[in-house]
Amino acid sequence: MNKVAFITGASRGIGREAALAFARAGFDVAISARTLDEGEQHPHSLRDASGAPLPGSLNATAAAIRALGRKALVVPMDLLDSASALAACTAVLAEYGRIDVLVNNAIYQGSDLNAGFMALQPDTLERMFHGYILTPFLLTRAVAEVMVEQGSGVVINVTSGAGESDPPVAAEKGGWGYAYGAGKAAVSRLSGIVATELGESGIRAYTLNPGVVTTDALKATIGDKGVIALRAGSAPPEVPAAVMLWLATDPRAPAYQKRTIAAQSLAREMGLWAPSQR
Repeated sequence: MNKVAFITGASRGIGREAALAFARAGFDVAISARTLDEGEQHPHSLRDASGAPLPGSLNATAAAIRALGRKALVVPMDLLDSASALAACTAVLAEYGRIDVLVNNAIYQGSDLNAGFMALQPDTLERMFHGYILTPFLLTRAVAEVMVEQGSGVVINVTSGAGESDPPVAAEKGGWGYAYGAGKAAVSRLSGIVATELGESGIRAYTLNPGVVTTDALKATIGDKGVIALRAGSAPPEVPAAVMLWLATDPRAPAYQKRTIAAQSLAREMGLWAPSQR
């Protein structure tokens, strides 16, 4: 039986590249996000400079996986709808019968997450709670139950510097807001709890910070000029994807639990990427 990777937020960017990396490595893949087909519009989603939805969709990612000769299961999921996440887990198990790797990559991307402290509204914090704490917890616990029964499994939670440190400047000047920072801080605490409590059951869990990654979402957030300015400290989405696969499959990976892993540093250390490859 082939191993199965379940990757959330796989319609574009890091999630899409992670899905392809696992497929190339021989995994069958389940992918989730809100966007089934190109051009769909959703509340609280990022848009490009023209106001159009960002490129990418679950069905496009699935087609790319199948072109690699692996099975792909599309399971729509919305982080603001916890029931959809549990239904997605059920669908993956019904199709594949197991889950060997869970990558919690999907995020709620509402622009209100980076509202200034005095402008921040309670409904934004409620959405943050749903998208960054409640739904990831429910999904991870449901998958962990399966992994415990299997006696093995890997959970990778994708955080960011906003969950690890204070912003360099105020939100209105380009820093992150309290809602986003608090949400990612919660993500940063999840893996350590899972590793500590379920490690004896064969579960490994990692916290991964991709760093600055040149995705369409980043371009939509800071513009092309901002991406050019950050280029020296950025990486393509294939880099964190390669690190995710390494964490899930390399025998050296367990030593990297209970810490926040800088994806670009680890990729260079393990020879998975050199900046000249950008």
